Amino acid sequence: QVQLVESGGGSVQAGGSLRLSCRVSGWIYSRYCMGWFRQAPGQEREGVAVIYTGGRTLYADAVKGRFTISKDNAKNTLYLQMNSLKPEDTAMYYCAAEIYCPVVWSMFSDYRFWGQGTQVTVSS
Repeated sequence: QVQLVESGGGSVQAGGSLRLSCRVSGWIYSRYCMGWFRQAPGQEREGVAVIYTGGRTLYADAVKGRFTISKDNAKNTLYLQMNSLKPEDTAMYYCAAEIYCPVVWSMFSDYRFWGQGTQVTVSS
């Protein structure tokens, strides 16, 4: 049974940094597509970043140059380093996983495995 558990959220001031972690267990597949999504109140869940088997990464335009997605295979953990945070980054952040990335990587409905979410709040 695949389980994803996020941690690392919190409250920071604008310009600050946070690192989110997502511990993955039960992953028996040789390939993966793992990503971070976020959802602010009243808004649709949106893709933030994704990492493919082999290390290729993609980012939403809103976070390019500020966020970095990475994966430590030895620790079975996915990370999202968030720098230069802005109030508009405030949201619940979720990690998600699939065996193969969807054609549109940010299509949240195409991911089967999800964590419970961790809240990020950025104050101005």
